[in-house]
Amino acid sequence: MKNSSFKKLFIILSIIVAVSGFSQGMLLPLISVIFERNGISSSLNGLHATSLYIGVFLSSFFIEGLVRKSGFKYMILIGGALVAVSLLLFPTLKSLSIWFILRLIIGIGDNMLHFSTQTWLTHITPKEKLGKTISVYGFSFSAGFMVGPLLAKLVDVSESLPFIISACLSVFTISLILFIHNDFPSSNVRPVNMINTLKNFGDVLKTSWIAFMFPFLYGLFEAGLHSNFPVYALRNNLDVTSITLILPAFSLGALISQVPLGMLSDIHGRKKVLSILTLLGSITFMFGDFLPTSTFIMMALFLIAGLFTGSFYGLGVSFMTDLTPKNNLPAGNLMIAMSFSIGSIVGPMIGGMIIQISNGTIFFTLIASFVFIVFLLLQTQKRPTQITE
Repeated sequence: MKNSSFKKLFIILSIIVAVSGFSQGMLLPLISVIFERNGISSSLNGLHATSLYIGVFLSSFFIEGLVRKSGFKYMILIGGALVAVSLLLFPTLKSLSIWFILRLIIGIGDNMLHFSTQTWLTHITPKEKLGKTISVYGFSFSAGFMVGPLLAKLVDVSESLPFIISACLSVFTISLILFIHNDFPSSNVRPVNMINTLKNFGDVLKTSWIAFMFPFLYGLFEAGLHSNFPVYALRNNLDVTSITLILPAFSLGALISQVPLGMLSDIHGRKKVLSILTLLGSITFMFGDFLPTSTFIMMALFLIAGLFTGSFYGLGVSFMTDLTPKNNLPAGNLMIAMSFSIGSIVGPMIGGMIIQISNGTIFFTLIASFVFIVFLLLQTQKRPTQITE
Protein backbone atom coordinates (compact mmCIF):
# COMPACT_ATOMS: atom_id res chain seq x y z
CA MET A 1 0.00 0.00 0.00
CA LYS A 2 1.27 3.50 -0.88
CA ASN A 3 2.21 5.74 2.02
CA SER A 4 -0.49 8.31 1.19
CA SER A 5 -3.17 5.60 1.01
CA PHE A 6 -1.98 4.14 4.30
CA LYS A 7 -2.21 7.54 6.02
CA LYS A 8 -5.72 8.16 4.68
CA LEU A 9 -6.88 4.72 5.84
CA PHE A 10 -5.18 5.11 9.21
CA ILE A 11 -6.79 8.52 9.86
CA ILE A 12 -10.29 7.27 8.98
CA LEU A 13 -9.95 4.09 11.06
CA SER A 14 -8.66 6.15 14.00
CA ILE A 15 -11.66 8.51 13.80
CA ILE A 16 -14.05 5.57 13.66
CA VAL A 17 -12.50 3.86 16.67
CA ALA A 18 -12.43 7.17 18.60
CA VAL A 19 -16.19 7.58 18.23
CA SER A 20 -16.69 3.91 19.10
CA GLY A 21 -14.71 4.53 22.29
CA PHE A 22 -16.82 7.62 22.96
CA SER A 23 -20.04 5.58 22.71
CA GLN A 24 -18.73 2.83 25.00
CA GLY A 25 -17.36 5.33 27.51
CA MET A 26 -20.75 7.03 27.65
CA LEU A 27 -22.93 3.91 27.72
CA LEU A 28 -21.45 2.06 30.71
CA PRO A 29 -21.63 4.80 33.38
CA LEU A 30 -24.87 6.23 31.95
CA ILE A 31 -26.79 2.98 32.37
CA SER A 32 -25.14 2.29 35.75
CA VAL A 33 -26.32 5.69 37.05
CA ILE A 34 -29.84 5.17 35.63
CA PHE A 35 -30.07 1.74 37.27
CA GLU A 36 -28.67 2.92 40.61
CA ARG A 37 -31.20 5.78 40.71
CA ASN A 38 -33.97 3.27 40.00
CA GLY A 39 -32.92 1.14 42.97
CA ILE A 40 -31.45 -1.79 41.01
CA SER A 41 -28.88 -3.77 43.04
CA SER A 42 -25.17 -3.41 42.31
CA SER A 43 -24.84 -7.14 41.52
CA LEU A 44 -27.70 -6.99 38.97
CA ASN A 45 -26.27 -3.74 37.62
CA GLY A 46 -22.90 -5.44 37.09
CA LEU A 47 -24.49 -8.55 35.60
CA HIS A 48 -26.49 -6.44 33.14
CA ALA A 49 -23.29 -4.67 32.01
CA THR A 50 -21.84 -8.00 30.87
CA SER A 51 -24.39 -8.29 28.04
CA LEU A 52 -22.30 -6.05 25.76
CA TYR A 53 -19.28 -8.29 26.23
CA ILE A 54 -21.29 -11.49 25.85
CA GLY A 55 -22.14 -10.11 22.41
CA VAL A 56 -18.44 -9.51 21.72
CA PHE A 57 -17.57 -13.05 22.81
CA LEU A 58 -20.31 -14.89 20.91
CA SER A 59 -19.75 -12.96 17.68
CA SER A 60 -16.06 -13.88 17.71
CA PHE A 61 -16.91 -17.38 16.49
CA PHE A 62 -18.36 -16.26 13.16
CA ILE A 63 -16.75 -12.89 12.35
CA GLU A 64 -13.57 -14.35 10.81
CA GLY A 65 -15.54 -16.14 8.10
CA LEU A 66 -17.64 -13.05 7.36
CA VAL A 67 -14.66 -10.71 7.02
CA ARG A 68 -12.80 -13.15 4.76
CA LYS A 69 -15.83 -13.23 2.44
CA SER A 70 -16.99 -9.59 2.55
CA GLY A 71 -13.78 -7.71 3.41
CA PHE A 72 -12.95 -5.17 6.11
CA LYS A 73 -14.94 -2.24 4.73
CA TYR A 74 -18.38 -3.86 4.74
CA MET A 75 -17.91 -5.40 8.18
CA ILE A 76 -17.18 -1.92 9.55
CA LEU A 77 -20.35 -0.57 7.91
CA ILE A 78 -22.53 -3.39 9.27
CA GLY A 79 -21.03 -3.17 12.76
CA GLY A 80 -21.44 0.61 12.90
CA ALA A 81 -25.07 0.37 11.75
CA LEU A 82 -25.90 -2.15 14.49
CA VAL A 83 -24.43 0.16 17.13
CA ALA A 84 -26.20 3.30 15.89
CA VAL A 85 -29.65 1.69 15.58
CA SER A 86 -29.36 0.10 19.02
CA LEU A 87 -28.40 3.42 20.64
CA LEU A 88 -31.48 5.07 19.10
CA LEU A 89 -33.73 2.31 20.46
CA PHE A 90 -32.66 2.71 24.11
CA PRO A 91 -34.87 5.74 24.89
CA THR A 92 -37.96 4.19 23.27
CA LEU A 93 -37.73 0.65 24.71
CA LYS A 94 -37.33 1.03 28.48
CA SER A 95 -37.10 -2.49 29.85
CA LEU A 96 -34.33 -4.36 31.68
CA SER A 97 -34.58 -7.36 29.38
CA ILE A 98 -34.75 -5.30 26.16
CA TRP A 99 -31.83 -3.12 27.25
CA PHE A 100 -29.87 -6.32 27.92
CA ILE A 101 -30.53 -7.42 24.33
CA LEU A 102 -29.66 -3.97 22.93
CA ARG A 103 -26.35 -3.97 24.79
CA LEU A 104 -25.64 -7.46 23.46
CA ILE A 105 -26.30 -6.25 19.88
CA ILE A 106 -23.98 -3.28 20.48
CA GLY A 107 -21.34 -5.79 21.59
CA ILE A 108 -21.72 -7.69 18.31
CA GLY A 109 -21.53 -4.47 16.28
CA ASP A 110 -18.54 -3.18 18.22
CA ASN A 111 -16.69 -6.45 17.72
CA MET A 112 -17.33 -6.35 13.97
CA LEU A 113 -16.03 -2.79 13.88
CA HIS A 114 -13.00 -3.25 16.13
CA PHE A 115 -11.97 -6.59 14.68
CA SER A 116 -12.08 -5.19 11.16
CA THR A 117 -10.20 -1.95 11.91
CA GLN A 118 -7.63 -3.70 14.11
CA THR A 119 -6.97 -6.59 11.73
CA TRP A 120 -6.77 -4.19 8.79
CA LEU A 121 -4.04 -2.20 10.55
CA THR A 122 -2.03 -5.21 11.73
CA HIS A 123 -2.31 -6.62 8.20
CA ILE A 124 -0.74 -3.59 6.45
CA THR A 125 1.62 -2.10 9.08
CA PRO A 126 5.36 -2.92 8.85
CA LYS A 127 6.63 -4.82 11.91
CA GLU A 128 9.11 -2.11 12.86
CA LYS A 129 6.28 0.48 13.10
CA LEU A 130 3.69 -1.79 14.68
CA GLY A 131 4.00 -0.62 18.28
CA LYS A 132 3.73 3.06 17.34
CA THR A 133 0.84 2.50 14.90
CA ILE A 134 -1.24 0.40 17.30
CA SER A 135 -0.51 2.79 20.16
CA VAL A 136 -1.85 5.74 18.13
CA TYR A 137 -4.89 3.58 17.27
CA GLY A 138 -5.29 2.87 20.99
CA PHE A 139 -4.79 6.57 21.72
CA SER A 140 -7.79 7.34 19.50
CA PHE A 141 -9.99 4.85 21.33
CA SER A 142 -8.84 6.13 24.74
CA ALA A 143 -9.51 9.74 23.71
CA GLY A 144 -13.09 8.86 22.80
CA PHE A 145 -13.49 6.70 25.88
CA MET A 146 -12.24 9.56 28.08
CA VAL A 147 -14.80 12.05 26.74
CA GLY A 148 -17.68 9.53 26.77
CA PRO A 149 -18.47 9.66 30.51
CA LEU A 150 -18.78 13.46 30.31
CA LEU A 151 -21.79 12.96 28.02
CA ALA A 152 -23.42 10.79 30.71
CA LYS A 153 -24.00 13.97 32.76
CA LEU A 154 -26.64 14.98 30.20
CA VAL A 155 -28.88 12.40 31.89
CA ASP A 156 -29.76 15.24 34.29
CA VAL A 157 -31.10 17.21 31.30
CA SER A 158 -32.76 14.35 29.42
CA GLU A 159 -32.35 10.60 29.74
CA SER A 160 -32.65 10.24 25.95
CA LEU A 161 -30.20 12.95 24.90
CA PRO A 162 -26.88 11.06 25.44
CA PHE A 163 -28.15 8.09 23.41
CA ILE A 164 -29.28 10.29 20.50
CA ILE A 165 -26.04 12.31 20.34
CA SER A 166 -23.91 9.15 20.42
CA ALA A 167 -25.99 7.50 17.67
CA CYS A 168 -25.72 10.53 15.37
CA LEU A 169 -21.94 10.68 15.80
CA SER A 170 -21.68 6.95 15.01
CA VAL A 171 -23.63 7.34 11.75
CA PHE A 172 -21.47 10.28 10.63
CA THR A 173 -18.09 8.63 11.30
CA ILE A 174 -18.96 5.19 9.93
CA SER A 175 -19.93 6.85 6.63
CA LEU A 176 -16.28 7.92 6.23
CA ILE A 177 -15.32 4.33 5.37
CA LEU A 178 -17.25 4.75 2.10
CA PHE A 179 -14.26 6.74 0.80
CA ILE A 180 -11.91 3.75 1.22
CA HIS A 181 -11.46 0.78 -1.13
CA ASN A 182 -12.28 -2.60 0.34
CA ASP A 183 -9.50 -5.00 1.38
CA PHE A 184 -9.31 -8.60 2.58
CA PRO A 185 -7.15 -10.53 5.12
CA SER A 186 -4.24 -12.73 4.02
CA SER A 187 -5.48 -16.06 2.70
CA ASN A 188 -5.45 -19.09 4.96
CA VAL A 189 -4.70 -22.62 3.77
CA ARG A 190 -7.77 -23.88 5.64
CA PRO A 191 -11.31 -23.38 4.30
CA VAL A 192 -13.40 -20.97 6.36
CA ASN A 193 -15.74 -22.86 8.70
CA MET A 194 -16.37 -23.21 12.44
CA ILE A 195 -14.12 -26.27 12.88
CA ASN A 196 -11.16 -24.60 11.18
CA THR A 197 -11.75 -21.36 13.09
CA LEU A 198 -11.40 -23.36 16.31
CA LYS A 199 -8.23 -25.01 14.93
CA ASN A 200 -6.83 -21.57 14.14
CA PHE A 201 -7.61 -20.50 17.70
CA GLY A 202 -5.67 -23.51 18.98
CA ASP A 203 -2.66 -22.68 16.81
CA VAL A 204 -2.64 -19.07 18.01
CA LEU A 205 -2.90 -20.12 21.66
CA LYS A 206 0.22 -22.24 21.32
CA THR A 207 2.34 -19.30 20.20
CA SER A 208 0.68 -16.27 21.73
CA TRP A 209 -1.29 -17.18 24.89
CA ILE A 210 0.52 -14.67 27.11
CA ALA A 211 -0.47 -11.75 24.85
CA PHE A 212 -4.17 -12.37 25.52
CA MET A 213 -3.75 -11.60 29.23
CA PHE A 214 -3.48 -7.88 28.45
CA PRO A 215 -6.75 -7.33 26.56
CA PHE A 216 -8.32 -9.45 29.34
CA LEU A 217 -7.03 -6.96 31.91
CA TYR A 218 -8.07 -3.99 29.81
CA GLY A 219 -11.59 -5.42 29.58
CA LEU A 220 -11.56 -5.82 33.35
CA PHE A 221 -10.61 -2.15 33.73
CA GLU A 222 -12.99 -0.78 31.13
CA ALA A 223 -16.09 -2.61 32.26
CA GLY A 224 -15.24 -2.83 35.97
CA LEU A 225 -14.29 0.81 36.43
CA HIS A 226 -17.08 2.22 34.26
CA SER A 227 -19.85 -0.12 35.48
CA ASN A 228 -18.93 -0.77 39.13
CA PHE A 229 -17.11 2.39 40.14
CA PRO A 230 -20.21 4.65 39.74
CA VAL A 231 -22.01 2.37 42.24
CA TYR A 232 -18.95 2.28 44.55
CA ALA A 233 -18.67 6.07 44.32
CA LEU A 234 -22.35 6.80 44.99
CA ARG A 235 -22.22 4.57 48.05
CA ASN A 236 -19.15 6.46 49.27
CA ASN A 237 -20.87 9.86 49.06
CA LEU A 238 -19.59 11.01 45.65
CA ASP A 239 -22.10 12.54 43.22
CA VAL A 240 -22.64 12.05 39.49
CA THR A 241 -20.58 15.15 38.65
CA SER A 242 -17.60 13.71 40.56
CA ILE A 243 -17.97 10.38 38.78
CA THR A 244 -17.94 12.04 35.35
CA LEU A 245 -14.68 13.79 36.32
CA ILE A 246 -12.97 10.76 37.89
CA LEU A 247 -13.63 8.17 35.16
CA PRO A 248 -12.03 10.15 32.30
CA ALA A 249 -8.83 10.50 34.37
CA PHE A 250 -7.98 6.85 33.62
CA SER A 251 -8.29 7.45 29.87
CA LEU A 252 -6.29 10.68 30.21
CA GLY A 253 -3.45 8.70 31.78
CA ALA A 254 -3.66 6.22 28.91
CA LEU A 255 -3.59 9.07 26.38
CA ILE A 256 -0.44 10.55 27.91
CA SER A 257 1.52 7.30 27.97
CA GLN A 258 0.05 5.34 25.04
CA VAL A 259 2.31 6.44 22.18
CA PRO A 260 5.57 6.70 24.22
CA LEU A 261 5.01 3.19 25.60
CA GLY A 262 4.25 1.83 22.12
CA MET A 263 7.50 3.31 20.81
CA LEU A 264 9.45 2.01 23.82
CA SER A 265 8.04 -1.47 23.22
CA ASP A 266 9.29 -1.32 19.61
CA ILE A 267 12.79 -0.57 20.93
CA HIS A 268 13.06 -2.63 24.12
CA GLY A 269 10.56 -5.43 23.46
CA ARG A 270 6.97 -5.94 24.54
CA LYS A 271 7.74 -8.34 27.41
CA LYS A 272 10.14 -6.03 29.24
CA VAL A 273 7.82 -3.03 29.01
CA LEU A 274 4.75 -5.03 30.05
CA SER A 275 6.55 -6.57 33.03
CA ILE A 276 7.31 -3.12 34.44
CA LEU A 277 3.79 -1.84 33.74
CA THR A 278 1.98 -4.77 35.37
CA LEU A 279 4.06 -4.48 38.53
CA LEU A 280 3.54 -0.72 38.84
CA GLY A 281 -0.15 -1.04 37.92
CA SER A 282 -0.87 -3.65 40.60
CA ILE A 283 0.79 -1.45 43.25
CA THR A 284 -1.23 1.60 42.14
CA PHE A 285 -4.60 -0.16 42.26
CA MET A 286 -3.79 -1.69 45.66
CA PHE A 287 -3.79 1.79 47.19
CA GLY A 288 -7.35 2.48 46.00
CA ASP A 289 -9.28 0.93 48.89
CA PHE A 290 -7.05 2.59 51.50
CA LEU A 291 -7.24 6.19 50.26
CA PRO A 292 -9.96 8.71 51.24
CA THR A 293 -12.80 8.65 48.72
CA SER A 294 -12.60 12.25 47.54
CA THR A 295 -12.93 13.55 44.00
CA PHE A 296 -9.36 14.82 43.61
CA ILE A 297 -7.70 11.80 45.26
CA MET A 298 -9.69 9.40 43.08
CA MET A 299 -8.87 11.46 39.98
CA ALA A 300 -5.16 11.22 40.83
CA LEU A 301 -5.42 7.46 41.41
CA PHE A 302 -7.23 6.90 38.10
CA LEU A 303 -4.73 9.10 36.25
CA ILE A 304 -1.71 7.17 37.58
CA ALA A 305 -3.41 3.82 36.97
CA GLY A 306 -4.15 4.91 33.39
CA LEU A 307 -0.50 5.87 32.84
CA PHE A 308 0.64 2.34 33.75
CA THR A 309 -2.22 0.11 32.56
CA GLY A 310 -4.26 2.10 30.01
CA SER A 311 -2.08 0.85 27.12
CA PHE A 312 -2.58 -2.85 27.86
CA TYR A 313 -4.99 -3.43 24.98
CA GLY A 314 -2.76 -1.87 22.31
CA LEU A 315 0.40 -3.46 23.68
CA GLY A 316 -1.41 -6.79 23.84
CA VAL A 317 -2.35 -6.49 20.15
CA SER A 318 1.25 -5.67 19.24
CA PHE A 319 2.58 -8.54 21.40
CA MET A 320 0.15 -10.96 19.75
CA THR A 321 1.17 -9.74 16.28
CA ASP A 322 4.83 -10.29 17.14
CA LEU A 323 4.17 -13.89 18.14
CA THR A 324 1.55 -14.96 15.57
CA PRO A 325 2.13 -16.03 11.92
CA LYS A 326 0.59 -13.50 9.53
CA ASN A 327 -1.92 -15.96 8.04
CA ASN A 328 -3.36 -16.46 11.54
CA LEU A 329 -3.65 -12.76 12.40
CA PRO A 330 -7.46 -12.74 11.86
CA ALA A 331 -7.81 -15.56 14.41
CA GLY A 332 -5.35 -13.80 16.72
CA ASN A 333 -7.31 -10.54 16.55
CA LEU A 334 -10.53 -12.43 17.24
CA MET A 335 -8.93 -13.97 20.32
CA ILE A 336 -7.87 -10.48 21.41
CA ALA A 337 -11.55 -9.52 21.28
CA MET A 338 -12.57 -12.71 23.09
CA SER A 339 -10.02 -12.13 25.85
CA PHE A 340 -11.19 -8.54 26.18
CA SER A 341 -14.82 -9.68 26.41
CA ILE A 342 -14.05 -12.35 29.03
CA GLY A 343 -12.32 -9.74 31.19
CA SER A 344 -15.24 -7.39 30.62
CA ILE A 345 -17.72 -10.07 31.73
CA VAL A 346 -15.70 -11.13 34.77
CA GLY A 347 -15.03 -7.55 35.92
CA PRO A 348 -18.58 -6.21 36.44
CA MET A 349 -19.92 -9.51 37.80
CA ILE A 350 -17.24 -10.01 40.45
CA GLY A 351 -16.94 -6.26 41.11
CA GLY A 352 -20.68 -5.92 41.68
CA MET A 353 -20.71 -8.87 44.09
CA ILE A 354 -17.65 -7.56 45.97
CA ILE A 355 -19.24 -4.12 46.40
CA GLN A 356 -22.48 -5.69 47.64
CA ILE A 357 -20.78 -8.12 50.03
CA SER A 358 -18.41 -5.49 51.43
CA ASN A 359 -21.11 -2.79 51.50
CA GLY A 360 -19.06 -0.62 49.16
CA THR A 361 -15.76 -0.74 51.07
CA ILE A 362 -13.66 -3.02 48.81
CA PHE A 363 -13.22 -2.77 45.05
CA PHE A 364 -9.70 -1.83 43.93
CA THR A 365 -7.98 -4.77 45.68
CA LEU A 366 -9.76 -7.11 43.27
CA ILE A 367 -8.31 -5.32 40.23
CA ALA A 368 -4.83 -5.16 41.77
CA SER A 369 -4.88 -8.93 42.35
CA PHE A 370 -5.68 -9.69 38.72
CA VAL A 371 -2.90 -7.39 37.48
CA PHE A 372 -0.32 -8.95 39.79
CA ILE A 373 -1.28 -12.48 38.69
CA VAL A 374 -0.65 -11.48 35.05
CA PHE A 375 2.71 -10.02 36.11
CA LEU A 376 3.65 -13.44 37.54
CA LEU A 377 2.40 -15.26 34.42
CA LEU A 378 4.48 -12.97 32.21
CA GLN A 379 7.61 -14.01 34.09
CA THR A 380 6.94 -17.64 33.07
CA GLN A 381 7.17 -16.63 29.39
CA LYS A 382 10.80 -17.65 28.87
CA ARG A 383 11.09 -16.87 25.17
CA PRO A 384 11.44 -13.22 24.17
CA THR A 385 9.16 -11.48 21.70
CA GLN A 386 9.38 -13.46 18.49
CA ILE A 387 8.33 -12.30 15.03
CA THR A 388 7.03 -15.19 12.97
CA GLU A 389 5.86 -15.23 9.44
